[in-house]
Amino acid sequence: MDDPNITYAREIVAKDPMASFLGIRLEEVRRAYARLSVEVRPEYLNAHDRAHGMILSSMIDQAAAVAANSMEDDVLLVELKINYLAAAVPGERITAEARPVDIKKSLSLWTVDVRGASGTLVATGHALGYHRIRNKREGKKGGR
Repeated sequence: MDDPNITYAREIVAKDPMASFLGIRLEEVRRAYARLSVEVRPEYLNAHDRAHGMILSSMIDQAAAVAANSMEDDVLLVELKINYLAAAVPGERITAEARPVDIKKSLSLWTVDVRGASGTLVATGHALGYHRIRNKREGKKGGR
């Protein structure tokens, strides 16, 4: 039987309307871990013909949200810190992996690495999550 928290992260959080719009694809989710990917489309480029920070920050935000919500509580991300380290180019598939740094009762800290197709570290970030009890009522999405 599938863990309902993993199912929630996979079926609700990973299919967030904005992430779906951007084409962010879930590769793997398990308890306190998520890996997502997206192809760098022409509309995701900055003036230097490289992946704009907005798509990288979206990847970090989404990966942390999926990983954090794979556990018992709803987790709302309340802060992101991002370092941009290398360029991602048009057509490249970039991957974001989220892992916990520390998990407490009400707060958690997540680290997310975004890598290019060759494994180059493109960006790294930290996300702070605020925990609240997940609404168990059937049909209720929760988390927002």
